[in-house]
Amino acid sequence: MMIGKGVEDIDIRVPKDIYDSDRHESTFNVYLTAVVRDEKGRVINIHKQRSHSPTNNFIATILPEQWFLETGANATLTNVSGGTGAIRTIPGGAISLFSYPNSHTNYQTYLVGIIVGSGQQSNPASAYNLAAPISNGAGAGQLLYQAPVLPSQIMINGNSAYFYIEQIYVNKSGGMITITEVGIVVEVYLTTFTGSSSTTYNQGNILMWYDALSSPISIPNGGSLTLYYTFTVNP
Repeated sequence: MMIGKGVEDIDIRVPKDIYDSDRHESTFNVYLTAVVRDEKGRVINIHKQRSHSPTNNFIATILPEQWFLETGANATLTNVSGGTGAIRTIPGGAISLFSYPNSHTNYQTYLVGIIVGSGQQSNPASAYNLAAPISNGAGAGQLLYQAPVLPSQIMINGNSAYFYIEQIYVNKSGGMITITEVGIVVEVYLTTFTGSSSTTYNQGNILMWYDALSSPISIPNGGSLTLYYTFTVNP
């Protein structure tokens, strides 16, 4: 072991090609963009931040088959009501499958939408619902949720591939509404196959992604909020 100045005097040059470089590894980024308009449709605020908060539910849905084979364990999903359901273990003879989220109800799993709230949580991974969800409606403290919008295909822009989720909220509550948290909810159906038989279970609304806003966003009465979640991959 060398200590002291002798260490500083050692002349070692590390070859550049062994450094980590984003030129050799794909990058996955998620952005949250909010556009606020007043009652006349004029843009009065634009908010953008990096999003980096997948929940434990999201992580459970992307576990590889090898995880189940090696651990022999179940992965648990928790819906917004606190109910739990398990993605069953493959070594036990049962296999649970679900399809990717989409906006059509004729699939087993589909996008419910982006929900907004007025609370905040310090540990996004453990979140299964917003701290204080804002309900859909035109009453006091409510926002009118419009249907979410998804592109029909993955989009390519130069070396980037991306898709987005868009949703609009209209404030007819009679007062200012301020949001501080945002989340993506997907309704999940699991189909469990055991031998030649299958059974489908509705897991309910599952919070897959959660973000506490870096600064509050206020929507005036008569105004609207448009949220965009953009998921992008760069080679």
